[in-house]
Amino acid sequence: MRILILGGSGFVGRVLASTAVAAGHRVTVFNRGRRDPVPGAETLLGDRLAPGGLAALRTGTWDQVIDTWSAEASAVGTAAALLAGRAGHLVYVSSRSVYRFPATGVLDETAPLVDPGDPGYAGDKLRGERAAEAFGGAVLLARAGLILGPHEDVGRLPWWLDRLRRGGPTLAPGPRDLPLQYIDVRDLAEFVLGAVGVTGAVNVVGPSGHTTMGELLQTAAAITGGRAELRWTDPEPILAAGVQPWTDLPIWLPPGELHDFLHRGDVGTALAAGLRCRPVAETVADTWAWLSALPGPARRRADRPAVGLSPQIEAELLA
Repeated sequence: MRILILGGSGFVGRVLASTAVAAGHRVTVFNRGRRDPVPGAETLLGDRLAPGGLAALRTGTWDQVIDTWSAEASAVGTAAALLAGRAGHLVYVSSRSVYRFPATGVLDETAPLVDPGDPGYAGDKLRGERAAEAFGGAVLLARAGLILGPHEDVGRLPWWLDRLRRGGPTLAPGPRDLPLQYIDVRDLAEFVLGAVGVTGAVNVVGPSGHTTMGELLQTAAAITGGRAELRWTDPEPILAAGVQPWTDLPIWLPPGELHDFLHRGDVGTALAAGLRCRPVAETVADTWAWLSALPGPARRRADRPAVGLSPQIEAELLA
């Protein structure tokens, strides 16, 4: 296939592009050229927020266009309208954050959505979904959940891997059997690239309980050298110390409404459409191999808050 990826240099976009190249597709990426190019892909330069910034896309045809944009939705709509009639299928990589919180029951694709005027990330993604309608043809809204794997630029799994590599007594937030729901970025890429006939909204995330907090941390501790001593701790003292779930302790949310919102979604539609999820050990091992091969720290997104627990607060809790 001829595939155009709008972005293609960061986390999800880069893995989409490299996966498509490896599968033998003809891949074009459109971005500002601020990161290393993807080997084997053609690069078109432009800034979609600048006047005339889409000039490089005014000609050309593609079988599939993939857009990962997560900021001002007008950029999604402008690109979608420009490409209308020149591509067979548009995929907008959205987010399960578009669902209204708190939810009632397990979240499937028919669940109520946030207010379109929501000023945050959820609103940006919902407005992006609606702007993608300017494409006028077959559109897939791939509502991803927590995304992990090599090239992660938010730093959630990388933080845990670095912490466990240091070893010693390590705060492990419980309960151990807490179910997690995430998607390996490569499984997301393979689903999207194979979903040419799929349209509408689809929750693209692995099944709830594909792994647990216990399995994730035990696997990561072993892969990083086995020097960490996991000290499993109930949520109550962690929260009482002012520790923020999700940011201070990445990935982790204590049992309750927010945990169920993010880690108990319905993914039947995606599984029926061909989603396959690799074992958590493969995600952890490959992310560690990628981190270990870097000449320095992994690049982090500037538009997301820093993650990780301070050593001082961890020591106080362990004491």
